[in-house]
Amino acid sequence: MRKLGLIAGGGGLPAALASHCRAVGRPLFVIRLLGFADPALAAFEGVDAGMAELGKGIGALRRSKCEAVCFAGKVDRPDLRNIKPDLRGLAALPGAIAAARKGDDALLAFLLQEFEKEGFAIEGAHQVMAELTLGVGPLGRHAPADRHLADIHRALDAARAIGRLDAGQAAVSCDGLILALEAQEGTDALLDRVAGLPRAIHGGPDDPRGVLAKACKPGQELRVDLPTIGPGTVRRASAAGLAGIVGEVGRLLVLQREETIRLADELGVFILGEGP
Repeated sequence: MRKLGLIAGGGGLPAALASHCRAVGRPLFVIRLLGFADPALAAFEGVDAGMAELGKGIGALRRSKCEAVCFAGKVDRPDLRNIKPDLRGLAALPGAIAAARKGDDALLAFLLQEFEKEGFAIEGAHQVMAELTLGVGPLGRHAPADRHLADIHRALDAARAIGRLDAGQAAVSCDGLILALEAQEGTDALLDRVAGLPRAIHGGPDDPRGVLAKACKPGQELRVDLPTIGPGTVRRASAAGLAGIVGEVGRLLVLQREETIRLADELGVFILGEGP
């Protein structure tokens, strides 16, 4: 197996990928992005680097003989006026600024191209660890009822619609009404917002109604920034009175899979894979 360079942002995904590589014996080197990467990643061979220290990161990947790289984890959109690039980062900065003006997808695509120009293959998290993705049908013990189907399709349509605007990846529908659309605040904040809405327009513990949908943006670079869910998503969906969560088959990452399923089964939340 070719050695993988993991460019690690925040959240649980980078640690899951690193642990998977260790378990299957795949050689790994981690670039821990300063201010984002989980401190637990210090247990793996790697270096710390700032977001704009491209030269430091690329040089470390080359010295460690990495052939492929994977971008994983949450990274806030940088204020390009305040970052501190090294010489390689400085050379890329004009292109990064131009791409950022076109949206997050364009900026991510630009970063991938910079690493491809340096000779690295790009692997998506779902390619490194195929079992992360959502399959067809229900995941866990609970399945949607007929009364949930309209909200499943409406929430997915809404998530795809805001994706066309490069705005977000998630939406909530209840009884045919779009309750919330995701922008830069993220899915957790979206669900917290739904939980704070009047109870008359969403479900509750005794009458769960409504669906959270997460979908890729049309034309999205699938090797980076796939939508994710995990135990926290399930807890917040339940607290918001929702009946379930739906995502696109092969395009939604399920973190801490066993715990996510256990919690969904316990709380009565369905998780469903629908065709893209």
